[in-house]
Amino acid sequence: MKIGFFDSGIGGLSVLHHAMKILPQEEFIFFADEDNVPYGTKSPEEVLRFVDEAFKFLIAQEVSAIVVACNTATSVAVRKMREKYSLPIIGMEPALKVALDLFPNRKVLVTATAITITGEKIRRLIKKLHAENLAELKALSQLVEFAERQEFNSAAVEEYLRGELENYDLEKFSSLVLGCTHFNYFKDTLRKILPPHVKILDGNAGTVNELIRRTNLQSARAENLPSIKFFYSGRLVTDSAELARLEKFLRRLDEMEAIF
Repeated sequence: MKIGFFDSGIGGLSVLHHAMKILPQEEFIFFADEDNVPYGTKSPEEVLRFVDEAFKFLIAQEVSAIVVACNTATSVAVRKMREKYSLPIIGMEPALKVALDLFPNRKVLVTATAITITGEKIRRLIKKLHAENLAELKALSQLVEFAERQEFNSAAVEEYLRGELENYDLEKFSSLVLGCTHFNYFKDTLRKILPPHVKILDGNAGTVNELIRRTNLQSARAENLPSIKFFYSGRLVTDSAELARLEKFLRRLDEMEAIF
């Protein structure tokens, strides 16, 4: 099956990275909207237009399903895309339910981009889970910019995160939820800052599991790598330097995979 993965930039590679390992027999197309990243600082109207353009491109590539591997795009546009297109569309959801299932009645810090944090979708999720008194929301939008330029664990990244989190009594939290796929590249720095008992959670496995459920795919393990084509805003990536850049992101995700 040919499956499209879409993100504003390279954050969605973290979801594709997981899918590659358990669905190696499938064919993947990864669309990074590098011309318009970041989405988190754009208006909802702009994001909706960018997402629709990406969907038109992916559907023209004859994909059988689309994974919106971007929390911001999911928050703004997935409902409208499902109304417009008939193929399976799988969105991202911050792993708040996972956190509450693991640690009932414990506080959770949900991090995301500003547009996700202020959006109605996250409010509906919190209300649905009766987590109004447990979930706190924090925008960490600058991490998207750090990730896009592959500045993963510099002094500037650590200074930024310590500054953004300094007003929280982190000892009182059970977990920190990564509500933006770009944030997965910074698990090692977050692990340095967070108390040992605070777990770092993301929604990648849940998203891929939902893809499997919606498409009746079978997970498997294989030594061979799956077939992947990368596109930047609709342009096929063939330049060796850009392919090496993408490979560096995937290697980084290999390193972050074991950090919780």
